[in-house]
Amino acid sequence: MRFIHSGSTGRRAALAALATSAALVLSACGGGAASEGGGSEGGSGSDGEQTITFIPKQLNNPYTDVVLGGGEDGATEAGFASSEVVGPLDASASSQVSFINAETQRGTNVIVIAANDPDAVGPALEEARTAGSKIVAFDSDTNPDYRDLFVSQVDAKDVALIQLELISEQIGGEGEIAILSATANATNQNEWIKFMEEELASNPDYANIELVAKVYGDDDDTKSFQEAQGLLQAYPDLKGIISPTTVGIAATARYLSTSEYKGKVALTGLGLPNEMRPFVKDGTVTEFALWDPAQLGYVAAFAGKALADGDITGKTGDTFEAGELGEREIGEGGVVLVGPPTQFNAENIDDYDF
Repeated sequence: MRFIHSGSTGRRAALAALATSAALVLSACGGGAASEGGGSEGGSGSDGEQTITFIPKQLNNPYTDVVLGGGEDGATEAGFASSEVVGPLDASASSQVSFINAETQRGTNVIVIAANDPDAVGPALEEARTAGSKIVAFDSDTNPDYRDLFVSQVDAKDVALIQLELISEQIGGEGEIAILSATANATNQNEWIKFMEEELASNPDYANIELVAKVYGDDDDTKSFQEAQGLLQAYPDLKGIISPTTVGIAATARYLSTSEYKGKVALTGLGLPNEMRPFVKDGTVTEFALWDPAQLGYVAAFAGKALADGDITGKTGDTFEAGELGEREIGEGGVVLVGPPTQFNAENIDDYDF
């Protein structure tokens, strides 16, 4: 497959639309699942062909579309008989439980999940594992007790530090900043924020930077826009905003771009180049970061296949081949790292298409 490109994004958007319709049926009827893959009628089948299902935080999220495009490619290359996507339309803590239960009933071999809440999905995942499913968390971890391994974007602390470095540079190393995150229970964002707070408290380079607020847009565009607006009203001396979520940073940029704060309040965080390009080019945003989202789904699919085949168990030191991305090793805590983040600015943003 090709990475740092959007070759499968259009297809992914169409499939997400189909999944949305199915998700509505599931939420109304308490059964069924959104399907996108190889047409399996469910489970591993009498011939032993293996199936994989991806459960993202929520459907219709541009970042998720790229991740799932990589997952679909990885599932095909790894040799799964079918791959599917099911999931909620909102990112609430318990919204994924019914989808996990449905996959357990279908006998799905591998469930790949980005958890909205590390513990709310626990009992359902335990039932799935008891029934024989392998559980791969990706992007946003579950409690480690509930999965076989976790495919992480990059080292969590590195994600936090790069965002702090960017905001510090952009505000001249001093002033008030705020964080506009996803949901209050999001495992990945909360871990990054924890490292940011620790670094702000301990690193003398940041002694003159004050974190005055943390707000949550729930990975909803409208709410994130309103939260950004509220921050500027509540903190008139705010110098910068970190938004470690692709939905939040895009919504905040849209607000700043037409407000009196454009060019006065810095914005950085984690964003998709295609969404952020106009805001970089009009001067609203100077620089932001992200990894290649497609690689998350791609590696997760190969990890799931290695688990299902019995080649790995998820223990530290296990290795598996991840297609074009080569060998991956499982680290402490059952964590597989994908790759380093990239920083995007006016000089390089046109080199990327996702």
